[in-house]
Amino acid sequence: MKNQQSIQKISQFALRTLVASALLFVSLTVHGQDLAWPQFRGPDSNPVGTHAKLAERWSKTDNVEWSLEIPGRGWSSPIVSGGKVYVTTVTTEGKSKPPQIGTEYSNEYAAELQKQGLPMAEIIKRITERDIELPNEVTLHYILYCLDLKSGKVEWQKEFFTGHPPGGRHRKNSFISESPVTDGKFIYVYVANLGVWAFDGKGKVAWNTPVPANPIYLDFGTGSSPALVNNLLVILSDNEKQQYIAALDKRSGKQVWRTYRNLGGKSQPVTRSGWATPFVWQHAMRTEIVTVGPGEAVSYDLNGKELWRLSGMALTPIPTPFAYEGLLYINAGRGRPLFALRPGASGDISLQKDETSNDYVAWSQPRAGTYLPSSLAYNGAIYTLSETGILNRFDAKTGKQTYKTRIDPTATAFTTSPWAYNGKLFCLSEEGQTYVISTGDEFKLLHVNELDDMAQASPALVGERLLIRTEHRLYSIRNKG
Repeated sequence: MKNQQSIQKISQFALRTLVASALLFVSLTVHGQDLAWPQFRGPDSNPVGTHAKLAERWSKTDNVEWSLEIPGRGWSSPIVSGGKVYVTTVTTEGKSKPPQIGTEYSNEYAAELQKQGLPMAEIIKRITERDIELPNEVTLHYILYCLDLKSGKVEWQKEFFTGHPPGGRHRKNSFISESPVTDGKFIYVYVANLGVWAFDGKGKVAWNTPVPANPIYLDFGTGSSPALVNNLLVILSDNEKQQYIAALDKRSGKQVWRTYRNLGGKSQPVTRSGWATPFVWQHAMRTEIVTVGPGEAVSYDLNGKELWRLSGMALTPIPTPFAYEGLLYINAGRGRPLFALRPGASGDISLQKDETSNDYVAWSQPRAGTYLPSSLAYNGAIYTLSETGILNRFDAKTGKQTYKTRIDPTATAFTTSPWAYNGKLFCLSEEGQTYVISTGDEFKLLHVNELDDMAQASPALVGERLLIRTEHRLYSIRNKG
């Protein structure tokens, strides 16, 4: 009897120890994941924070743990791994054409010139002189910074390319709008039409692979960030000459496969360029790489073979797709639909006329797409934000619209994708104002946080820290005390 009781006590102790160890392991795993933001829009491509202490109020001085001036300009997002922040920038020798808030000023300038009776060639020439920075006009320095997450101290910086850029940029864009990506061991930097660099944690270049320099529509510049899946580094290049998606071996930089694409260019304006980041969709059936291009979304398997395609995308695709609770969400662009897709599709799954759903399109909202910011899923809802400050909320499962409203009369220009945590939605305007909104069925603007500097990059959410990049600085926002 005593032996049996002893065995029971030992078993209970072992069980408690096992449970405690498991809980510790889960805690460490979650904590470890919480302290990594490995790519554009975070590990799930859906920027949602989980830490209860994330700040809801800040300014240039309030709840600022540290801030650092970043020389030059870059609209790439910071990424975080192993207690280090990695951020890219480009400095220009001499003058650089400054960005401007809004999206219509080039079109408005063109309209003014048309009223003056100028020929189209002269109009394009003047717009280019004012709003486009061409490759032969600038000499650039491309730089990767490594910062300490807790202090903001620069641990190292590496200039990895110097010279003329491979193409021009609209002055609202930057020459490095692609965000880096990391697997925790190496940092991968992709500059479209120029090349890919892999850096180790000390800043040493492990490998560099050049990529073809293809023209972008009207020299607007680039913006599609890379993605990692297994040992593959995936890059997407939709351009005016030869579109392609390619996978490099992340260990060597050697090309594993390349699949050419033929999207867009079928109607006026003839454009084949794109700026959307590919999304790695992992679900029970398979892992696939979802891309949004001019006019169509196309998904590929891990060997670069096409799985399915969906028409209805804008000719200027920018928002990035993502998955949430079993469905894939595709924001098709300004004036286009918002789609929710079921997994397992093959072939052409495009909606027919007057259809809003089919076997693989769970639901769609005809004109819910947006131009610049990507959509967000949070607490059972999908939020879309237009570049002019119109916020929509939809039920994630059914697509039912719960509201559509202007955030605020003063909120009129947005590029940064919204993010969420602790029952709040955060919308950062190009003027550096973050509109904090209560999540739920009813819209309620709670307050506005001011940084007073232009902002277009999407933030990083790391534990209890929020990293916001503006035109001139990188801020670590953290609740004091």
